[in-house]
Amino acid sequence: MNKSVFITGAQSGTGYGIAELFAKQGWDVFITSRRGKDAKASAKRLSEDYGIFSKGYECNIRDESRVIDIFNDIDKTGRFVETVILNAADMGFYPEDPAAGQDFWTVPVEDFQRVFETNLVWNFTIIRQAALRMREKGKGSVVFISSNTAYRAIPNRAAYSASKGGINAFAKALAVDLGQYGIRCNVVLPGTIKTERWVQMGNKQIVNGSLTPIGDISDFEDIANACWFFGTDMSKNVTGTEMIVDGGMSCQLYPRVLNELKRKAQEGEI
Repeated sequence: MNKSVFITGAQSGTGYGIAELFAKQGWDVFITSRRGKDAKASAKRLSEDYGIFSKGYECNIRDESRVIDIFNDIDKTGRFVETVILNAADMGFYPEDPAAGQDFWTVPVEDFQRVFETNLVWNFTIIRQAALRMREKGKGSVVFISSNTAYRAIPNRAAYSASKGGINAFAKALAVDLGQYGIRCNVVLPGTIKTERWVQMGNKQIVNGSLTPIGDISDFEDIANACWFFGTDMSKNVTGTEMIVDGGMSCQLYPRVLNELKRKAQEGEI
């Protein structure tokens, strides 16, 4: 029987890109979405395109019983989820203006709290169910999708940055607690990704390739490749660590383009 991976928020975008890579390699794929119809449609497409078993589930925060039901359903298929990839997240902004984020002075505390509930508490419920099965098998891999903003903050995203920093610490703690059972826990830290939301932001885009040392930002494949490394035996002796995938954005003191902007300002061009 094929190996199996469980990926949250994989109905589209980065999550679907990760699911595709595992499916191409012959893994069975279980995916979740807040919209069950979308999850099922994406799972069907993966199955048809790559000839693997795939199933989609609706899964929302504040419902641990639903998480338990999902893993019990997976058990009924006779499959073991060897790898869990926690891609779904609350981005800490409002859909009507993603560039605005959450204003510190006016954000409702409930909205601030929701980011932590999604990015930490919800992930905890999923990991616990997966780890119960992994412990029986003596192996498993948990891969978190964090963010380089855990270390390099951006305006009006305090809840998001703090929750992602919490994920980094959470992964290290779990690496210690679960390592004795053969369960590894690692973190992928993307920078800006070429998502549909990023494209729609147009001239409100905060980061693009002109700001990174490598001259580009990440596409879905870049993040999927990092998840593949952490999620498979390629990293069988790696746990409690992080991989930044951001084109070098977070390694620089300032982007090179600032020198050109400074020159233009001094010469009165801007």
